[in-house]
Amino acid sequence: MTLKSFFLCWLAALPIFFAIDMLWLVVLARDFYQQVLGHLLGPVNWPAALTFYAMFIAGIVLFAVRPARQSGSVKAALIWGGAYGFFTYATYDLTNLATLDRWPVAVVVPDILWGIVLSGSVAALTYLATRRWSD
Repeated sequence: MTLKSFFLCWLAALPIFFAIDMLWLVVLARDFYQQVLGHLLGPVNWPAALTFYAMFIAGIVLFAVRPARQSGSVKAALIWGGAYGFFTYATYDLTNLATLDRWPVAVVVPDILWGIVLSGSVAALTYLATRRWSD
């Protein structure tokens, strides 16, 4: 995958990611996260948030979309994307559980499962949207 192709796949993944993640965060799980994490929430640090999202989406492209494009398989995108989501979300949630005084156990499993669904879905949809592009 060329740098240009990587960047184009990243651009394709961007709206896919935000559509799915905002549906989860703003509509489906908003009350859940407010209930279990409300005591920890403050104002959003937008530069940090946007940097995270840019990097996270780049990781989906690098570790899931790229191998899927090489193998020509949406299944590979789904599996590698799900694995990426599992490891990244588990790292976040388990590190928080290990180091933060009031990180709720109730958020760990649902959040990790969301990471799997989100990353796998974004990888698969990005692969489908870009599979005909040449490298």
